[in-house]
Amino acid sequence: MPPETINLLQAVPERAAAEQFVPLLQRDGLLLEQIVSHGKASPEGFWYDQPQPEWVALLRGSARLEFADGEQSLVAGDALLIPAHCRHRVAECSLDAVWLALHFGA
Repeated sequence: MPPETINLLQAVPERAAAEQFVPLLQRDGLLLEQIVSHGKASPEGFWYDQPQPEWVALLRGSARLEFADGEQSLVAGDALLIPAHCRHRVAECSLDAVWLALHFGA
């Protein structure tokens, strides 16, 4: 039987009430997930402070991330590595924003 094929941009649920996290691969300290934001930003005053690094790629849409010392605007195709314990939040993102996120051990 051939491996299962998925398309990261097709079959994306439209206009869900909340951001959706879809695990794609999880093993040996790695978590690869698709994130469908539906235009949802981080709640006011909420900051991520994760114990492990996270590499994120914006596959579709646009977004703006805030960090303690500045901000970064992203468009489809942009990727960045967020170090462990780097406080950040999603300040805004488009309705069609789809991410690929890789969490891995520090």
